[in-house]
This record gives sequence, structure tokens and C-alpha cells, in this order.
Amino acid sequence: MLNIFARASVSRVTDPIGGWLLRIGLTPDAVTLIGTAGAVAASLWLFSTGHLVAGALVVTVFVLFDLFDGAMARAQGGGTRFGTVLDATCDRIADGALFSAIAWYAFSGGDRSSAAAALICLVSGQVISYVKARAEATGLSADGGFVERAERLIITLLGALLAGLGVPYALPVALWLLAVGSVATVTQRLLAVRRAAKEESA
Repeated sequence: MLNIFARASVSRVTDPIGGWLLRIGLTPDAVTLIGTAGAVAASLWLFSTGHLVAGALVVTVFVLFDLFDGAMARAQGGGTRFGTVLDATCDRIADGALFSAIAWYAFSGGDRSSAAAALICLVSGQVISYVKARAEATGLSADGGFVERAERLIITLLGALLAGLGVPYALPVALWLLAVGSVATVTQRLLAVRRAAKEESA
């Protein structure tokens, strides 16, 4: 949802940075891999050990690389098909590491409710992306939804940051809000695919 409303504003910030990264010799694929490796390492090292504030801040920095590689691709006149697949694959890896680490942290602290919510977020987040990819592979549309990747990251990282700063119940509330929204988004996308299939057959 945020992708629709914030894209133009974000591009005004990221496009100059993307151009600079190209000038110093980096490629979009290299930036994708750097961002993913950093996000995975920070998630597994910081979140799983309870360093919520540091984890939220460091992962946020590396998540921004996902914006820069797109800006670099636009500056080159468009990305490659391999780059598109690599970017989507790395997004799933980074998201998986983030929610796995948070689930581990919650389990270790005896908070099984938050751990369950994190696992729901982990699975549903992967399914949201899979529905879109599978629909597009069959020539149908499944764009949009209440909770896409930007919303998942913002809600999760903000909840972790506030929890690390001592705000009561910030992380459980964020995770369960996201879990419900993610399941709703899976349903929303499946209904969109069903509607597109009916329209095509008609």
C-alpha cells in the first residue's frame, strides 16, 4: 500500500544516491547482495540475542539498500530479468531471517504468544509474495493488499525499537497486528486472483 503513495517521494531521495553508487563502481546486484547479507547478519546476531534497539536500527540501514538498488536500475534505464529475480529472492531471505530471529528471541524469553505471531508473519509474508509471483506467472494480477513488504518491515522494526526502549507490549502488539494484516492480505490477493481469472474467462 505504501508503495503506491510514497513511491514518488522516496524516489526523489533515493535516485541521487543510486546514481552516486553507480559512479563509484557498484552494480544494482552487488547492492542487493550487500543489503541482504547485512540484514540477515544483523537480524540473526542482534535480534536473536535481545539487542532490539541496535537490531532495529542496523536492519533498517541495510533494508534501505533495497531502495538504492532499484534507483540504480532506473538510472541504468531499467533492471535486468536476473536482477528482478535476485532482488525478490533476497527479499524473502532477509524477511525470513528477521522473523526467525524475532521468533527465537520471543521463545527464549518465554513469550510464546509473540513467537507464534512472528511465525505467522514469517509464513504469511512468504505466501503473500508467492501468490503474486504465481499469479503473474499464469498471466493474472495480484497486486496490492493491506500489508506489503514495506508495511511488514515498518511495523516490525518500529515495534522492536519501541520494545527495546522500554515501551510495554510494543513488540507483541506490532507482531499480532502484522499477523492479522498479513493473513488478511493473503486472502485479499487470492480473491484478486480469483476475480482476475473470472474476468479473463468471461
